[in-house]
Amino acid sequence: MDATLLRHARSYARNYHEEEVRLLSKLAAIPSPTHHEGRREAFIADWLRRQGAKDVRIDEQGNVLCLLRGRHPRKDGKPRDVAVFSAHTDIVFPDTDPLPVRIEHGRMMAPGVGDDTANLVALMAATRHLLHDEGAYDRATRDVDILVVADTCEEGLGNLAGTRALFEGLRDKGRHVRSFCSFDLYLSQCISHAVGSERFRIRVKTQGGHSYQNFGRPNAVEVLCQVIEALYAIELPVDPDTGAKTTINVGHMEGGGTVNSIASQAGALFEFRSESAANLKRMEGLFRAALDSCRRDGVDIEVETIGVRPGNGPVDARRLAALAKRSADTIRSVTGRDVDASPASTDANIPLSLGIPSICVGAVRGSLLHTRDEWVDLASLEDGLALVLSLMLQASDAL
Repeated sequence: MDATLLRHARSYARNYHEEEVRLLSKLAAIPSPTHHEGRREAFIADWLRRQGAKDVRIDEQGNVLCLLRGRHPRKDGKPRDVAVFSAHTDIVFPDTDPLPVRIEHGRMMAPGVGDDTANLVALMAATRHLLHDEGAYDRATRDVDILVVADTCEEGLGNLAGTRALFEGLRDKGRHVRSFCSFDLYLSQCISHAVGSERFRIRVKTQGGHSYQNFGRPNAVEVLCQVIEALYAIELPVDPDTGAKTTINVGHMEGGGTVNSIASQAGALFEFRSESAANLKRMEGLFRAALDSCRRDGVDIEVETIGVRPGNGPVDARRLAALAKRSADTIRSVTGRDVDASPASTDANIPLSLGIPSICVGAVRGSLLHTRDEWVDLASLEDGLALVLSLMLQASDAL
């Protein structure tokens, strides 16, 4: 990585640190459940406009889009390529009241503060610098337009709806995306291989009845337990070519009524994941077979698909490797640490499935994500902002 560029990014990150902490504290307090991110959307759009952004809008899905246009059009008159940088606005908690935020011993604690609020704030702060520094703006947009996105519906059953809508919109406008970078998770993660997943709602229905008078009729709760036992008895596929594993999870159960009633209904949420498309295809059949093994007279088992996250598609291997290397080299230069390239499921799944070179990079240190005790190390914000800004400054560099 260019040493002058890194010094420039570090200087800004150091000078802006206190303001970044204040911005994080404000944004972390704004509730933002999946599908209900409106208050954060409005805050972010207004904040970007106050920094001088001229082209900011909120699309129908709720994504905040900030376009930084290069000053020099292409000589052939065609639209410039786009480099997309994103972070998601939603958190896993359903709260609609302001979220509790506190700072103790150099840590900020709040629900969702690391996943993904701190990463989002780093993206906002880096965008601010491009808007305020003409030289940095021109370097970043020398050969591409930069689209900064605060996207919705990354968590849980959001099913990556924000990023799906983003790429549908770019396709409809005929914009060619050169690269995509999502900021999520922790330093020093650098993810270029997507973990695909399929998610289902399983419902078991029976006639039910009185616990004594009708004893012996199928009990929906007991049948659901049989279903779960059958699922966990599956010999999970392993890709013979890559060694990729498959994982499963039952994340929620409900059902029944009173203690003296045979349960007439019960349900569960189930998912399986793998970075191997072959594993996912094989798992689909094993999943259906496990359900079939539990069907019998008086028992109705229904399945509803509630989410599909695709894995890597036909991405140009050379260009993806170049993007991953550039990102990894930048991470090492900023942090001095080895890179964790383990595959994961992130917003980058969507562009990777479409064949677009894409990466997901963490920009904060912390722990306990998806718990109400989540925290981030405030000192790490400096490294995170320097990293995000460095990657944006390299957006026009060839892959």
